Amino acid sequence: MKLNSYTFILVLLISSILAGCAQAPVTGRKQLLLLSEAQEISLGIQAYNDVLSRENISQDPQINALVRRVGKRIARVADKPGYNWEFTAIDSPDTANAFALPGGKVAVYTGILAYTRDEAGLAFVLAHEVGHAIARHGGERISEQLAVQLGQQGLNIAIANKSPEALQAINIGYGIVTTFGVALPFSRQQEYEADHIGIMLMAKAGYDPHKAPEFFERMMKASPGKAPLEFLSTHPADENRIKRLRSLIPEAMKYYNN
Repeated sequence: MKLNSYTFILVLLISSILAGCAQAPVTGRKQLLLLSEAQEISLGIQAYNDVLSRENISQDPQINALVRRVGKRIARVADKPGYNWEFTAIDSPDTANAFALPGGKVAVYTGILAYTRDEAGLAFVLAHEVGHAIARHGGERISEQLAVQLGQQGLNIAIANKSPEALQAINIGYGIVTTFGVALPFSRQQEYEADHIGIMLMAKAGYDPHKAPEFFERMMKASPGKAPLEFLSTHPADENRIKRLRSLIPEAMKYYNN
């Protein structure tokens, strides 16, 4: 039987969706991922180098040592041996933010250190961002948005050529502000999932999970009735999020006590 063009496109779309089914770590949530992890990693490294070339890297040896020490502890329990982990502090006292890209590329803006307060607070921030990366939340968003616009073939070509459109896609997918001035927030579901993964990772790394909700409480108190701090501006900063973190503490404590 000869397929008409509509049926062919429908079959191709269903095949792509079935081929792209995956599960998020820790939560087991079903995901649609049309990019390969290798594609994501290649673009992630390119995007990371691009961001760092435009930012002021911290020259403070104490801050750098802290970020790398805590980051390495989180990386050891992230179950991604193929990632080339790298943790960088960006000197920006007025920016309270952090991000992670595929392949284990993580950056922390020094402005967030006023709210992390100690190693455990920083551990949650890093573990949360690592959670986004290992759950491939950016790739999930790219699969849902960009693939619809370009089609699977066009997306693959853009990625293979490392075109500006592909780099923009990975930046937008992982919430990095680019020269286009765009940073789409992760979905509420993805933020809760990164919290879930993050609190388990920090506990496995030997950090008290009680420090996770305390970090968000400090950030929320810092801007009552004002525009939220940058780290919170693209995150669901509400009491429900803190309550969810608290509800996960008993599960996380099993890892922390081992």
